[in-house]
Amino acid sequence: FSLPMAWMNQTLVTEFFVQGFSEAPHLRFLFFFLFLSLYTVALSGNILIFVTISFNSTLHTPMYFFLVNLAVVDVLCTSTILPKLLENMMGRKTISFAGCMAQLYFFTWSLGAELLLFTAMAYDRYVAICHPLHYSTMMSKKVCLLLSTGVWSISILNTSINSSLMFRLSFCHSNVVNHFFCEIPPLLKLSCTPTYLNETMAFTADVFLAVGNFIITMLSYACIISSILKIRTTEGKKRAFSTCSSHLIVVSMYYSTVIYTYIRPSSSYSLDKDKIVSVIYTSVAPTLNPLIYTLRNKEVKAGLKKVFSFFKR
Repeated sequence: FSLPMAWMNQTLVTEFFVQGFSEAPHLRFLFFFLFLSLYTVALSGNILIFVTISFNSTLHTPMYFFLVNLAVVDVLCTSTILPKLLENMMGRKTISFAGCMAQLYFFTWSLGAELLLFTAMAYDRYVAICHPLHYSTMMSKKVCLLLSTGVWSISILNTSINSSLMFRLSFCHSNVVNHFFCEIPPLLKLSCTPTYLNETMAFTADVFLAVGNFIITMLSYACIISSILKIRTTEGKKRAFSTCSSHLIVVSMYYSTVIYTYIRPSSSYSLDKDKIVSVIYTSVAPTLNPLIYTLRNKEVKAGLKKVFSFFKR
């Protein structure tokens, strides 16, 4: 009895050596402080949003329901990537094969869920502004649960397929990951077996999840802006445009970086540049989301005061 050659080759790699974000020794503590700060703000901000919305019945509306889902996704994303990155900066640069695949699975899961949630949130705002009289029907509790179930189910299906395809590869050339975490592009670079199927799946998923959802989101906001322009008061227009512009900046930044990373063939990857791009959707966006979507909101501020006053008792 003999094992298939691909499996034999794959089992040669029991752990990966992750190069990290920067190999410059004099920048190590600076980057450690930077990523520790990002993780602390992202974790505390998203947990605070989750608690505030969950314990305030006045915030139990479709918009805040999706924001709770976004907070969960952001905690999942940052907790999958940043603790291991901080450990890497402290000197432990290895990760087991199983740990690497787990990191890939949970990161890809959170990535897909975030893209889909942006679309669900854009649809919610579209209904609220363009069809306010039908909002309670079009965004009923049942519809929100269906949208949420779809977001998590599709993202789980996507990451399950991509992760399963990664297990079919053999890693026998090198175990050095030129990145700061286990992501699809740098891992494909290490494979000594054909990666065409993996690249095709990653490309297809990116077209569907990133490009497709980005187009839907932009169309939703085109309709929203058209409706805003019909508002008579200047103050009303400014308030609505302020909300839209903040959302569009984050969405555009997030989508553009994901599309840039995943929609190219592996031969064109520039992993050193990709590290900087990856920071945006793994660290910066999850940190900014609570600040942009909720902490500037008067209703959320009122909810936060209730939460703080409760803990002061």
